[in-house]
Amino acid sequence: MNILFFHPTFDSKQWIDGIHRRLPQANVRAWHRGDTQPADYALVWHPPQEMLAPRHTLKGIFVLGAGVDAILTQEQRNPGTLPAGVPLIRLEDTGMALQMQEYALASVLRYFRRLDEYQLFQQQKQWRPLAAHQHSQFTVGLLGAGVLGNAVADKLIDLKFKVRSWSRSPKSREGVDSFHGNDQLHDFAGGCKLLINLLPNTPQTAGILNRNLFARLSQHAYLINLGRGMHLVDGDLLRALDSGQIAAATLDVFNDEPLQRMHPFWSHPRVTVTPHIGADTLPDEAMDSIVANIQAIEAGREPSGVVDRTRGY
Repeated sequence: MNILFFHPTFDSKQWIDGIHRRLPQANVRAWHRGDTQPADYALVWHPPQEMLAPRHTLKGIFVLGAGVDAILTQEQRNPGTLPAGVPLIRLEDTGMALQMQEYALASVLRYFRRLDEYQLFQQQKQWRPLAAHQHSQFTVGLLGAGVLGNAVADKLIDLKFKVRSWSRSPKSREGVDSFHGNDQLHDFAGGCKLLINLLPNTPQTAGILNRNLFARLSQHAYLINLGRGMHLVDGDLLRALDSGQIAAATLDVFNDEPLQRMHPFWSHPRVTVTPHIGADTLPDEAMDSIVANIQAIEAGREPSGVVDRTRGY
């Protein structure tokens, strides 16, 4: 069994040694330009076109992250980058759900307890107690009801928040008011005091965080974007912040990364910026998942996390 590895920033030795420990019978190698030797599987992130395009005999291509939008965009721009008929497989949880729970809960509680406002008061040396938010009037809306969205919903429910979710197709979960499809998007947003975006990046979800959606939220609502930068219309958020429709926003993802130094998000007093750290790929957990899927394929079973290329996730 031959396994190719390519990631522009990861330590290839760590991954090659880790996969080999789990699959001693496998020949695992880092891909370099000119490598046309046989391969059964490929582990990749932002691979060059020449790496995968000619490899129609691959049994699976594993994307080293939860999102597959980058590699699907490569395919759209350079058709043939992904060999036809080869399963594209994404990482599912592999430790990312816990990280998303931590980030989302820290941000939700910061706004719910109004700690962001008290931080501003501290800078102004103001001793100014504020009326506390109430759970009954602080509905949290989750855009995305997949593995990550459900994990965040569970923790919010534990903390007695009212939770609703929206997804493209029908889904249900105990304790969550579920909405789906474009026809129910505005109904979902109506009355949400805080909106968390965890959607995959697809042509259908690009620009979904826009002025029309913001207008449906409760007055002085909060936004947490953990999905992709392409989901957000930057100018619409800035206008919503200036009008007070959005009270504050926490942004971990951006259209251009790193965020340009002159972008107004950096200096806006009601925007919190973090450098795409919501959930990192954890090597050991990821390798365990990938090897389990390789073993499933070798045994003739269906792997988990297979991507529907037409839907984008």
